[in-house]
This record gives sequence, structure tokens and C-alpha cells, in this order.
Amino acid sequence: MRKWQRTMLVLAAAGSLAAAGPAAAGTGDHDGHVFAVIGDIPYGDAQIANFPKVIAQINADPRVQWVDHLGDIKSGSSLCTDDYLAMIRSDFDRFADPFVYTIGDNEWTDCHRANNGGYNPLERLAALRKVFFGQPGRTLGQHPVRVRSQADQGIPENVRWERADVQFSAVHIVGSDNSLLPWTGQTAPTPEQTAEVLGRTSAVIQQIHETFADARDHHSKAVVLFTQADMFDPTVAVPSFADLYGFQPIVAAIARESVAFGRPVYLFNGDSHVYNSDNPLAAGSKWLALYQVGPVGNLARITVDGSTGVNDYLRVTVHPRGGQVLSWERIPFATG
Repeated sequence: MRKWQRTMLVLAAAGSLAAAGPAAAGTGDHDGHVFAVIGDIPYGDAQIANFPKVIAQINADPRVQWVDHLGDIKSGSSLCTDDYLAMIRSDFDRFADPFVYTIGDNEWTDCHRANNGGYNPLERLAALRKVFFGQPGRTLGQHPVRVRSQADQGIPENVRWERADVQFSAVHIVGSDNSLLPWTGQTAPTPEQTAEVLGRTSAVIQQIHETFADARDHHSKAVVLFTQADMFDPTVAVPSFADLYGFQPIVAAIARESVAFGRPVYLFNGDSHVYNSDNPLAAGSKWLALYQVGPVGNLARITVDGSTGVNDYLRVTVHPRGGQVLSWERIPFATG
């Protein structure tokens, strides 16, 4: 039987837990849906060469049933070539489990940079969609499954699905102020750039609404969102609306829907490269005033390790029983 269809075995993996999220250790409750999350990988020649080994390690994890990549499949200072996209697609095809790829800014938004090849970012976005989303409504990986997509709106990368009484949604939100930072030689977003952002943001908000609507209709235990952009970067001491305004309507939609839902909401993102777990919209948060939203007590945010310092993947368990819906572990990459 396919690995993602089997009943998961409990592993005694002493010493493999580098760090854990809430209730990840000691619950004895490992018989729920399990998925892996990676992002901001591979960066640079060494990681590119090692990426097949990373894939093989995740494939060999008998508990993992699904894999999510949070975008940035290259560094922000490397070339955005067709050959590179084809190579990464070939790597993605090695994943044994259903695989969802959420687009990052390094592979299209930032390709206008001279050291990226000076591309038109919109042309690179079209290339990404052709290479990775030629069969919309289906995951990648060796055993693809059906997912709901926004292919009819021209945004096939926005997908959602349900597993273990949880609603999952991968939405295309990228760094660089959601792609509103001016391109090389420009002092403001071009009309074409602005039109793309407006259209994609509208679709993202629509999918967020639909995800929560399904969660309410199905009495789901939780909602899980995946995105590349870190809209709450903890390294930014004094966030500026001028640098982050592209995220405001999206954050407002997430906040509004989370409060109305009333059950746990989890947001997984990459972008800032350092593992972090917090409640970004808790009472007193600096982000409340910037994004013009009220407190959201049921939103948890998890940032995965990435960039040149990445040395683990996140293994996440959906627990079928108990109050804590998700727990997670940082699993170190194998050495040698």
C-alpha cells in the first residue's frame, strides 16, 4: 500500500527531537495525520547537491503522509533560469507522498535583480505555473491526490484540502511586500505589477474565506494555512506600514475569520528563515495597530528554518484526541 495510506507506526526516535511545538512530546498520541513542512530550500550549491538526500530522508520517515514546501526554492541572489526550475521540478517528483509547493518570492518576484538575471517577474511567474502546476487540482509527488484549486482564476498554486477533520489551505503570499517592492529601475510598482498583486490578493482572500466556510460547515477541529511570506517578522523591531501594506487586507481577512471560527488556527510560513512559534496577533502585539486589527487569541504562527542555516524539517501531527490539535517536531537532517 502507499505509505501515505498506511496506518502510521510509532517510532522510538530517541535524540531526534531538536525542538518541539506545544504538546509535541510525551502525549503518546501519534496515530493522527502527519505531515512534513520545509521552506527556503535549497539555497546554494551545497544544498542543491544535498536536496535529493533531504527528500530521501523525508520519504523514509514512515509517519509522514504529506509534504508542504513553503516556497523560495533558490536564494535571492541566484539566477532564475528555466533549467533551474526544471531541475527543482525533477527533485520534487522524487517525493513519495502527496506534495504541495507554495510559491516564494525568490523564484519570481525578485528575479528583476541583476544577479538573478534581470528577468521580468511576471514572465517568471508564468514559467513557474507552467513547470509546477501543469496539472491543476492535483498535488505533486509520486502519488498525487486531488485538491481544490483556483486554476479557473489563473492561480493554480492556491489549493486547499481536508485531512483528519482539519481544513488546509496553501495561498500565494510572498515577501517583498507581497511583490509590491519596486523592480530594478523603478521608484514605484508598475501598473502591470500592481494589477497582478491586486488580482492575486483578491483570490487569496477569497480562498481564505472559503477555507473557513468549509471549516464551519464541516465542524472542523482547526484551520491550517501555508504561505511563504512572514507577515509578522520578529526581527523587525519597529514595523513600518509603508514596507508591509501589501499584507494588510490579507491579515485583516485571517484575523476576522479566525475570531469568527473560534477554534485553533495555525499559520505556517517561511521567509524569515529562523524557527519561531508565537501568537502574532495576541493582545498587546505591535502588529495589531500596524495591520488595523483587533486581538486574535486563537491564531498560532510557526516559521520553519530556512536559507543557509536550514538543518531540519518540521514534522507535524494532527492529534485525533485531546485539546491540542497540532504538535510539531524539528527533525534534523541526516549527516554524511
